Amino acid sequence: MKHPTWPRTSSSPFSSLPFSNRSEFFTTRLCARPPLPSPPGAGDFSALPYDVLAKIAASFDDPNLRAASLVCRAWCEALRPLREAMALLLWGKRFKHGHRGVGPNPDRALDSFIKAAARGSALAMVDAGLIYWERGEKPKAMEFYHKAAELGNPSAQCNLGLSYLQAEPPNTELAVKWLHKASVCGNVRAQYQLALCLHRGGGRVRSNLKEAAKWYMKAAEGGYVRAMYNISLCFSFGEGLTRNHQLARKWMKRAADRGHSKAQFEHGLALFSEGDMMKAVVYLELATRAGEKGAAHVKNAVLHRLSSASRDHAMHLANSWRALPSS
Repeated sequence: MKHPTWPRTSSSPFSSLPFSNRSEFFTTRLCARPPLPSPPGAGDFSALPYDVLAKIAASFDDPNLRAASLVCRAWCEALRPLREAMALLLWGKRFKHGHRGVGPNPDRALDSFIKAAARGSALAMVDAGLIYWERGEKPKAMEFYHKAAELGNPSAQCNLGLSYLQAEPPNTELAVKWLHKASVCGNVRAQYQLALCLHRGGGRVRSNLKEAAKWYMKAAEGGYVRAMYNISLCFSFGEGLTRNHQLARKWMKRAADRGHSKAQFEHGLALFSEGDMMKAVVYLELATRAGEKGAAHVKNAVLHRLSSASRDHAMHLANSWRALPSS
């Protein structure tokens, strides 16, 4: 698999929320059974304004939404629209992906997402935005992303930031604003894209290698493979960080073991320079299979130095290799 290296953005930056694994899709209201009695001192909860509560709960998943609805009667009533939105959201995902006897139907999925979004679900706003983006209706997609981003949804903030990067002309300043909001919430894709923006600069955003390295590291520690590769380069070249060969090798290997083709090539070259021919061939073969053309030439040169048995063993290792999980 080819991976864009720094500082280039991914051609397909968006990802949908995972489809729910729940076996049942509830359309009944939680208030069908009486809420739990309010404990002493619960008046502080019930006094929370409905609009504030709805904004806080806009990105709640189903279990959290159900739990919040049982806090007190006031919350149960205030969260009624979001519970209805959750049922619509789950049906929308069934129509989008096809599940439990329902065939894929993007139009019905979008209709369900829009109805759920109208009831305040930030999760549905993101999914509606994704469908509009895939259809090429980018202004509508950004409208939904913006609504969800204002409600504090990190996925929407990330997608909105990426949308500004792909606008004509790109608006790097607004992109960085929203990517930063998502990054501080722990969204690793946003952290990586923010690092790219800070690395290269552009528009009113100045290049800041130290900050870029900081966000590469956070994304790498969060399991984002492309960030692992880039933080390795930061350590190698001393960009934003003090040069450290050992840490550069550590992160390069982590990226290589998780399927980053350029990292596999680089790590294979490093093993070759250290004289570890067997391991070098394995990583160079993996890089070659992933489309790194330069790796094939080096691999063939190394293979000539190995015995027939060693070559066969190296190919066996490459054939049985499986990428480690990202996190």
